[in-house]
Amino acid sequence: MRIGIFGGTFDPPHLGHMALCRQAFSELELERLLWLLTANPPHKRGRRITALRHRLAMVTLTLAGTPYELSRLELDRPGPHYAADTVALLAQAYPGADLVYLMGGDSLNDLPTWHHPAEFVRRLHTIGVMQREAETPDLPALEASLPGLGARLRFVAAPRVDISASQVRALVRAGQPYAHLLVPAVADYIRRNRLYRITRKPKP
Repeated sequence: MRIGIFGGTFDPPHLGHMALCRQAFSELELERLLWLLTANPPHKRGRRITALRHRLAMVTLTLAGTPYELSRLELDRPGPHYAADTVALLAQAYPGADLVYLMGGDSLNDLPTWHHPAEFVRRLHTIGVMQREAETPDLPALEASLPGLGARLRFVAAPRVDISASQVRALVRAGQPYAHLLVPAVADYIRRNRLYRITRKPKP
């Protein structure tokens, strides 16, 4: 079985995420695709992140009616959550499966700085890289730093979808239209829960 792994903060999950998943699911011939919602991402310490209950609700709404699944692996254990540890636990949970980790070209360039990167690479069958035109990974340097990495890389033709979670948050804060970037249920959830709006302190 080929199991895809798609991790992120998903603050919020948007249609760009879904487009990338559809492309990777097809090109990499995945049989399952797990969305791993990261509760406390180590690389975002100090940043303001929406409460986990809201992000979990939005991911659940996004995945409803899709072939993709929410994995609670990083929700039900204490952080910090490193990709190497997550992949090791998935290898135990799905013995014999081909684990396929999805990442962007920018993350590939940063891979040698990750927590135990060699162990992370060793446990994976494939690393699916969703690369955009502006991203040019230095493959010789990456292979020199992480021997065996090149044999695991598969580049996915990422669809040209100019959407980011930070863009959605900025549009909400500015009072601009944003619903077209999300599944309708998530847009409604953001509106009902007044997420991403500027909280003004009451006047004294």
